[in-house]
Amino acid sequence: MLLQSDIMPERYEVIDHTADIAIKASGKNLGEAFENAAYAMFDIMADASSVKAVGEMKVDVNAEDLGRLLVDWLSELLYICDVEELLFSEFEVNISGNKLTSKARGEKMDASRHGFKTDIKAVTYHMLEVNPDENFVQVLFDI
Repeated sequence: MLLQSDIMPERYEVIDHTADIAIKASGKNLGEAFENAAYAMFDIMADASSVKAVGEMKVDVNAEDLGRLLVDWLSELLYICDVEELLFSEFEVNISGNKLTSKARGEKMDASRHGFKTDIKAVTYHMLEVNPDENFVQVLFDI
């Protein structure tokens, strides 16, 4: 029997934390690890698999280092979610130095379909790790 995990490695794993939620996301490259971290953030807030990729938004960020780049990008996505009531489920990320260009695809929030779970207040620097050599990132969300 072929399992989903045999086809595609897990996008992210939840790391035990007493008060908040931390995740570790990996990918074939650092851009995909960032994409999977964003997917994890939205999957923690709602059922990301139920979010249709019907609209697209460009989200570009510059930062001093890769850690700030991740936090700033996820924070911008969280801000867009809060202000424009959008959920995202698909991402395309390109990283060049300390510049990130991305496309996020999703749709307006719909409580009847998206199964809201946990409200994320902020993306934090606590436990933050970006490892370009092993293509993984770790980040903690304040809930």
